[in-house]
Amino acid sequence: MSSAIPLNVGIVRSAGVDADAPKRVLLAEPRGYCAGVDRAVVTVEKALEKHGAPIYVRKEIVHNRHVVETLRERGVIFVDETDEVPEGALVVFSAHGVSPAVHESAAERNLHTIDATCPLVTKVHQEAKRFARDDFDILLIGHEGHEEVEGTAGEAPDHVQLVDGPDAVDGITVRDENKVIWLSQTTLSVDETMETVHRLRAKFPNLQDPPSDDICYATSNRQTAVKAMAPACDLVIVVGSRNSSNSVRLVEVALTAGAGAAYLVDYAREVDPAWFEGVRTIGLTSGASVPEILVEGVLEMLAQHGFGEVQPVSTANETLVFSLPRELRTARS
Repeated sequence: MSSAIPLNVGIVRSAGVDADAPKRVLLAEPRGYCAGVDRAVVTVEKALEKHGAPIYVRKEIVHNRHVVETLRERGVIFVDETDEVPEGALVVFSAHGVSPAVHESAAERNLHTIDATCPLVTKVHQEAKRFARDDFDILLIGHEGHEEVEGTAGEAPDHVQLVDGPDAVDGITVRDENKVIWLSQTTLSVDETMETVHRLRAKFPNLQDPPSDDICYATSNRQTAVKAMAPACDLVIVVGSRNSSNSVRLVEVALTAGAGAAYLVDYAREVDPAWFEGVRTIGLTSGASVPEILVEGVLEMLAQHGFGEVQPVSTANETLVFSLPRELRTARS
């Protein structure tokens, strides 16, 4: 039985698939690792090389099952909170960022810390601190319970209100409608976020925008690539973990853009061949925390079922690279 998540919300393609059409795969570009994920994973790998196992990591370094299991096999111990780390030990903070309270807790336990927070998440943290200093009400668009949201909100808990989607807008109140700004989690659906902003602005006409886009370039680029190929796809497969916000959003984007069906899988073995019935064109992409080897595994599986023709669908060229945390920069070759 497949453990993939079917996120088909009822969008149905028109009938009449050409049975004589060649089977093909549309392969989204860009896909997979973003600069922030690459930096975080390499941070843990270099910490292992420099300090040896065990290395402690607070939460999952990135939201990908394969990455986490692979690092665990190499001696990484993942914990939920810093009080699970032995006093004086080394702990790495995940790409999603942490609140000041977590830094304080680590300091109290004399932990040696390496912060692998994505620089684009750090930017949102800085925005939250800046607008809190100016006594703004900060409306943080994001998903309740997500680690990134908890970290950002923790920078200014007295000023931040979470807005979990468009339907949450009605319950929002502010102190001064002339001093309101919205920020967002970096891994959201671009379209849904803008719908939320539209509703917020209808309620608070003087709502200010963040100084720059908070949704990260990689999240936006992957959604754009899926939108480009989805109308031609009878089926879209997204490689990614179910706790990965940006991966789940790709499934939703594919369906909204016209794909016949869309599924989220961690591994090729989770792809159900029953999905291929009546299918001639399959779209394939992966979330921003997914190593390419997992996509290659799905391509091999699809080729075994006759989907050997692969056509790239390229909508952007990503060249951004982030430096490692200062504690490890000399260790990178």
